[in-house]
Amino acid sequence: MKKPGKESILIAGYISEFLDSYVLSQKTDSMNTLKSYQDAIVLYLSFLEDEKKVCCDSLDADCFRHAAIEEWLAWLRESRGCSPESCNNRLASLRTFLKYLGSRDVAYLHLYLEAAQIPRRKCQKKKVEGLTREAVKALLDAPDPSSRTGRRDMAFMVLLYSTAARLDEILSMENSQLHLSGEKPYAVIIGKGNKIRTLYLLPRAVAHLRRYLAEFHGETPDPEAYIFYSRNTGCHGKLTQPAISKMLRKYAKAAHEVCSDVPLGLHAHQFRHGKASHWLEDGMNIVQISFLLGHEQLQTTMVYLDITAEEKAKALATLEDENDKKVPAKWKNPDGSLVDFCGIRRKG
Repeated sequence: MKKPGKESILIAGYISEFLDSYVLSQKTDSMNTLKSYQDAIVLYLSFLEDEKKVCCDSLDADCFRHAAIEEWLAWLRESRGCSPESCNNRLASLRTFLKYLGSRDVAYLHLYLEAAQIPRRKCQKKKVEGLTREAVKALLDAPDPSSRTGRRDMAFMVLLYSTAARLDEILSMENSQLHLSGEKPYAVIIGKGNKIRTLYLLPRAVAHLRRYLAEFHGETPDPEAYIFYSRNTGCHGKLTQPAISKMLRKYAKAAHEVCSDVPLGLHAHQFRHGKASHWLEDGMNIVQISFLLGHEQLQTTMVYLDITAEEKAKALATLEDENDKKVPAKWKNPDGSLVDFCGIRRKG
């Protein structure tokens, strides 16, 4: 192998800086989002190495030209079986890196401008299936209230449904984010981009959570402990998403026998969608729902709830009335690979 040239070393350094410094300081503080950027870059470098036979000494600007990226997208779809949505996400991550690269060295700006012209893959709109009220009831009746684990799982599902929060928002909640003793008990949710929203809790949810906290955290809960923690790591270790998925599907299987509305492939996001749909059915203003869900744009909520054109008009009319009232995949990474050369350290 030839000794890497100046341009190879320069680009490798920018990739390392992008992932190790720029993404977390400028784009996000979410490790999941960082992993998404990492995965896209690793996949691109793996493609260059395995399919284009690019080595550490031949990594240069031409490796990131329009044609190479188009080939990569085709490779993702045909060889790896990636969906159009996944291809679009990978493309967006690579574009962000190329924009960063162009900002650091204007000689590379043309690469970002070329990548920006690559059209997104057409995606078939997938309607999110929520949960009916009957399905929610059956699921909440599924855990065994006489067992410690059953009481924990019941409290988890109650909080998940009551707040319509994202799964990671619930798993990341600490005891200090629950305020159950006031006249109007509420939970503080820290969402994407560290945006904070407050959700008031109904008496049933408060009762379950109080019993849960007393049993699992004692009389004086550590404010920095996770509300729902792993038995293996203790109160300062989060429950994992795979563990929650396994738990939900276990209860879905039992609840499905009682209520056929319960999907056997239940996942946490269906609680969020179901609650949002129930808020809409109960006549809640679409702007309030958008805020409670943590959506930045009202249009996101419209699409999320699959609101029809007629329903959208009604929702916006309601809004006008309120305004009037002033209301890990694994990749090959042997020694000497492009991934290793670019200093990418996989983060868990």
